[in-house]
Amino acid sequence: MAGFETYQEYQRLEDYDEDSPPGEEDLLIHVPEGRGDPWHHIENLDNFFTRIYHFHQRNGFACMVLSEFFELVQFLFVVTFTTFLFNCVEYDVLFANRVVNHTGQSLGPLDRNKVTLPDAILPSEQCTERIQGNSWIIFLLIMAAVFWVYRLVKVICNILSYWEIRQFYKKALKIQMDELCNFTWQEVQGRLIHLQREQPMCVQKRELSELDIYHRILRFKNYTVAMINKSLLPVRLRVPFFGDMIFLTQGLKYNFELILFWGPLSLFQNKWSLHPKYKRAANRQEVAKQLSRVILLTGLVNLLLCPFVLVWQVLYAFFSYAEVIKREPGSLGARRWSLYGRLYLRHLNELDHELQGRLGRGYKPAAKYMNVFVSPLLAVLAKNVAFFSGSVLAVLIALTVYDEDVLTVQHILTAITVLGVVITITRSFIPDEHMVWCPEQLLQCVLAHIHYMPDHWKGSANKSETRDEMAQLYQYKAVFILEELLSPIITPFILIFPLRSKSLEIIDFFRNFTVDVAGVGDICSFAQMDIRRHGNPQWMSEGQTEASVYQQAENGKTELSLMHFTIKNPRWEPPQESSVFISHLKEKVHQDAQTGPSPQLLLSEAPLCTSLLSNESATGPDNLLASVLAHPVLTASGLPGRNRRFIPPSSAASAAASVLASLSSSQQPHAGRSRSHTLLPSRQHHDSTMYCSDHTVGDSMSASDSRVLSQSHSALASEFASAEMSLHAIYMHEVHQQKTQHPSGPIQASVPMKDLSTNYAQGPQIQSAQTVTLVPPTSGRLGGWAEEEEEEQGDEEEINTNPVPDQTSRGSS
Repeated sequence: MAGFETYQEYQRLEDYDEDSPPGEEDLLIHVPEGRGDPWHHIENLDNFFTRIYHFHQRNGFACMVLSEFFELVQFLFVVTFTTFLFNCVEYDVLFANRVVNHTGQSLGPLDRNKVTLPDAILPSEQCTERIQGNSWIIFLLIMAAVFWVYRLVKVICNILSYWEIRQFYKKALKIQMDELCNFTWQEVQGRLIHLQREQPMCVQKRELSELDIYHRILRFKNYTVAMINKSLLPVRLRVPFFGDMIFLTQGLKYNFELILFWGPLSLFQNKWSLHPKYKRAANRQEVAKQLSRVILLTGLVNLLLCPFVLVWQVLYAFFSYAEVIKREPGSLGARRWSLYGRLYLRHLNELDHELQGRLGRGYKPAAKYMNVFVSPLLAVLAKNVAFFSGSVLAVLIALTVYDEDVLTVQHILTAITVLGVVITITRSFIPDEHMVWCPEQLLQCVLAHIHYMPDHWKGSANKSETRDEMAQLYQYKAVFILEELLSPIITPFILIFPLRSKSLEIIDFFRNFTVDVAGVGDICSFAQMDIRRHGNPQWMSEGQTEASVYQQAENGKTELSLMHFTIKNPRWEPPQESSVFISHLKEKVHQDAQTGPSPQLLLSEAPLCTSLLSNESATGPDNLLASVLAHPVLTASGLPGRNRRFIPPSSAASAAASVLASLSSSQQPHAGRSRSHTLLPSRQHHDSTMYCSDHTVGDSMSASDSRVLSQSHSALASEFASAEMSLHAIYMHEVHQQKTQHPSGPIQASVPMKDLSTNYAQGPQIQSAQTVTLVPPTSGRLGGWAEEEEEEQGDEEEINTNPVPDQTSRGSS
């Protein structure tokens, strides 16, 4: 990495003293008289767009204020209740070890053994004396009070900020609070882009693009995703007797962000600009030592605060999970996507709700895959332990039903509770007798939703090593709680030792992979999704990228992120290099579709495929994915198709290509569109022969998926867009596997760059006079490449009926 000092592909910024991005200091700002809106001059567009996004995702002003209020109450309750339990309860009386009556009432002989709650609670005067006599408790209460007052001030500022955003939604975006839940983020974002034309919020750029907004909201998250992708952050630890383990908690992530992004000694001098000294190669050794000292200081502070943070973590975990564990002991055996998994699987320029929706769709397939791995020995032991525990529990319950006085026997409730927990835990080790053993297909189904998978998992889905690596992304909830409890102890040592040793690499990363974008500021260059600068030849960008191994994103991050962003934002116009890659992908899909199965055949196999993958409640898009994933298994098994003929074997890549090509070929031009942006060639737009079915995919789906047809148009668009991206993820991974297994073979028919550029310039797929609509399935459109025009036209008409006077402002980026 040290030899990479001369890397000059990215623009370098000079040292600016102003708070705004370079170029704004020369702008003359004119604000018309009488304009009193506070958003005509946005000093921090990063913060402004982020607040707009969170306001939408958190369902408006009332929900956000209520959440802030209960956070304050929750902290106050934990501190007060814990102090009360430690100082105001006499446990000898509570446990009936001695008889003490604090109520002052006389007790009869028969009542002497009965203990009430008031008996075990000390009087307020005695409780106060205990607290005042313990200087350690006084110190902790003072610290808690200072922190609570700080939080209170912050909450008040947040509420004022929420009110400002509420007014912006109502007056500028014309969205009322009772209608906010009916708007998708894409619709809100469309109104923001339209408002920029009417009333400029960013003075450097007249037109805001979807990518500009994403860059501002995700500026620091894109850096974090890129660093995880390049294995720069020390989250992989070698533990004796356990081997390599992933350790990334909320506390550790908070410290990473504090050191690198927004702390007082961070690398950024403000929200949008990297400090100039970190951009100069001549200073790399000096600033690396400075960063090392900052990391050491942060680690020592964490070590000093470790006891206090640890006590808070234990108390919060106890109050949060104790009741849940008692009521549902099996909840600890449930799984969740780990924090590392969320960063590893996250696309560049992917918002939180997009990631959550994608991982939510992959939750059940991932759980089914992990449940495939069952130890026969543990299963036998679990069955017998469950039998013996259940027998004893049944007797105790029967005795309790017969005579309730059994409950007064000492520890009888404890025994019943423990036996119930043991039975719940042991049953989790007993496999489902109806489970089908098909780990490869289940892992492919997981891949369809999470989009990323290490190469060595292919063909190794039945191995315990693959399962263990998957468990690092998809961990037990009990493991998550344990890691968070240990975080205050382990985090200081990770900061002081592994992270400090990477100071120079971190400085080189930020210098080499930071680019200045006009009107946006400094962003991670990977976030531009530039195939030429960060593409990987093994991921269908051969001949289109100039990136060295150091510059390449791993695991197809650039290519898959570009595809995902284009699907989620169909009106975004990519730069030429990205459009060339898209054209190349279309050509490859078109070629592979010639040898793929027909979409009608795939859909006819849907019931059998969903049964094979144990997906009994699948919708239309899910059925289609299941057909694509399981089709190679059915063809390899020699099962006959609907026409009683044996089907020749085919791969998942050809099946996915066939469906994608059919989706495009079934599209019809729509005169009311402003532009088209589909990833696949339409039958009207090329002269070569292309598969085109007699019946569209939507026609085949319409009879079996009335649930999807009843959904709103926005929900329908989201589901189809997700299905289309899943098909592309499957296809690109399959092609990548072919490329890596046969590096010298003619696996991928590459199109010359010159020809691709010519096709891009002449092809009609991105002409401004046409676009493609997402219509109900009966018209044959499956995918989310274009938003529904009618809704957006209605949005524009509503904004135009309430025009906002043009304003120019000095909007700092």
